[in-house]
Amino acid sequence: MKNILFIWAFFFCGVMTNFAQTIAFVGANVIPMDEERVLENQTVIVKNGVIAEIGGRIKIPRDAQIVDGKGKYLIPGLVDMHTHLLSDGDDYPDSIAEDELKVMIANGVTTIRLMIGTPEQLVLRRKSARGEIIAPTIYAASPHLTGKEQGNNFVVKTDDEAREAVRKSKSAGYDFIKITTFIDAKVYEAAIDEASKQNIRVVGHADARYVGLERALKAKQQIEHLDGYLEAVLADDAPSKNSISDLYIYDPKNWESLDYVDEKKIAEIAKATVAANPFVNPTQHFMKNTFGTPRSEESIRAQPDFKFYPAKVQESFINFHKKHRLFQIPAEKRARWTEIRNKIIKAIYDAGGKIMTGSDTPEFLWLYGFTMHREMKALSDAGLSNYAVLEAATKNAAMFFGTLKTVGTIEKGKRADLILLEANPLENISNTERRAGVMLKGKYYAQTEMNKWLDEIAPKISGSMIEKTEKK
Repeated sequence: MKNILFIWAFFFCGVMTNFAQTIAFVGANVIPMDEERVLENQTVIVKNGVIAEIGGRIKIPRDAQIVDGKGKYLIPGLVDMHTHLLSDGDDYPDSIAEDELKVMIANGVTTIRLMIGTPEQLVLRRKSARGEIIAPTIYAASPHLTGKEQGNNFVVKTDDEAREAVRKSKSAGYDFIKITTFIDAKVYEAAIDEASKQNIRVVGHADARYVGLERALKAKQQIEHLDGYLEAVLADDAPSKNSISDLYIYDPKNWESLDYVDEKKIAEIAKATVAANPFVNPTQHFMKNTFGTPRSEESIRAQPDFKFYPAKVQESFINFHKKHRLFQIPAEKRARWTEIRNKIIKAIYDAGGKIMTGSDTPEFLWLYGFTMHREMKALSDAGLSNYAVLEAATKNAAMFFGTLKTVGTIEKGKRADLILLEANPLENISNTERRAGVMLKGKYYAQTEMNKWLDEIAPKISGSMIEKTEKK
């Protein structure tokens, strides 16, 4: 009995120490994200994981841990609205998942939406919510609904199969229904109808040839990657209605469609998007810098996240960029594709849309965490102001999740997911990469400590790939 009481007391005291910790950021310039402004030389008191006080003249509790914020900038934690884990598939063990999540924290990502669900993600979500692991707040979409077997999916070819997949996903506890490709329009509409009945939102692709943008907007689906938009802005007299959204990007013939884009349609489609569902996640960096902008072997090897991938994976993707027929398409045409996507993003924003940040990692040697900052730069390049980009990475996601009352801005009473930066991101959005530290649910981690995490985790992940003869 004595041993049981000791264990209970130890656990209770450990939990209370973690959550009862008081931290004071002193002298920080706060970018609260309630509007475009900077509150200079502020003290921010965090107690029990919540922002307790903000002000220029605040008495600092005697037991508070002091974080020197002088000359630094405090912003809300970042949200990656489209990411995956290497451990989601069969090539890596589930045991690396917690390290993968720590990589995100080390890069300032404090909330994520995992976009193809697995049962293991639901376990991680629960552990994160309980504070049992160092991990972002996790939202998990369902295994994806598709018309063809693609792994970790529900293949749905009939109305009944689509409805059953939605019901199973809802019952399992996933936060969203994920739609991808090759789903017949009638089957798609059955999934949308069942999701409405089950009170669960639908997110994901809008396959241009099966579903189309118009049908997806009518369904009020939250659309990823700007799927269907390149087809929707083609001139009425274009010789083909096929263009380069989604998987159709891999067919060089579809790139000819760029000669028939009617830019006058962009503003109209942007308004229709906002009216249907203003939340748009273009994953612009992934699309632009994987398929649009030429990517040299030298630049790939110089990436700070390159070392996290096994040599076999490194060489595979380097060879892809050297040899795939996609990269025989003239650079000017690929630049034109990026330009059109930029104009669509800016038009949606100008029409009142809520752009969100999504990395779509870890494919093509773009790793989670690191790539959030690349996505923010891509949105800046698309014409969004630095403040609008910060909204996309913080507040807009909280609005989408319905959690803005508790997180997403720096205000008294909100969850303390924060990043302390060395320089002002409103002046240069890339300053989000210059971190002094990250606060996750009220616990502060100095960047020097987290950089050690990254150094330790990189060889663990790169060395964890499972050979085909092994079992997961």
